[in-house]
Amino acid sequence: MKILDVCCGSRMFWFNKQEKHTTYMDIRNEILHYKDRHLERTVEINPDIVGDFRNIPFSDSSFDLVVFDPPHLIHGGTNSWLVKKYGKLNKDTWKQDLKQGFEECMRVLKGNGVLLFKWNEEQIKTKEVFEAFGRQPILGDKRSKTRWSVFIK
Repeated sequence: MKILDVCCGSRMFWFNKQEKHTTYMDIRNEILHYKDRHLERTVEINPDIVGDFRNIPFSDSSFDLVVFDPPHLIHGGTNSWLVKKYGKLNKDTWKQDLKQGFEECMRVLKGNGVLLFKWNEEQIKTKEVFEAFGRQPILGDKRSKTRWSVFIK
């Protein structure tokens, strides 16, 4: 089993942050310090490979499972702890960027591979993202602002 997490960030949802089947990728490689309310916080973004989800540096059909958890914010200041923690999409190009990222994720998936997509619809509705992809998932949850969806190749 080969897994690729294309926007790993600080690997927050991983139970094992060094999962042996997984290659962790992110556009950032940095340690961030920020203040969250009255607490000092540190976020370490240390991917195995630095790369952009819009241009994944792997060959076609390389992975069995791809995890795609892109930034979900288009509004937020440079000092916002949410922006520092999760990153931010360009408000003018987010649709094209996410579509390109989705197509890249599908490209590196093996035949019958699974794309696990995570989205928080605080600023952009999930429906709009799926419209940008031009495709609906086969299943997913529909109740909270943070949604998990499954696509197959």
